[in-house]
Amino acid sequence: MNITTNGEAVSINPLTIQEYLVSLGIDPRRVAVELNLEILPKAQYETTQLKDGDALEIVHFVGGGAARA
Repeated sequence: MNITTNGEAVSINPLTIQEYLVSLGIDPRRVAVELNLEILPKAQYETTQLKDGDALEIVHFVGGGAARA
């Protein structure tokens, strides 16, 4: 299936947000995720299944602001 992550088209197997972040080497506790223009609560990372066409923005928090993952 195809999704967009931080503006880049990506092909992946069906995964949850949590599984996807881990597959990217990202600690889910250290990022904020926007799914289809809505901030996703961290409590939903493990249960939210990505779907074809979804758009994600993954943001790391760094000293003095935030940066895209």
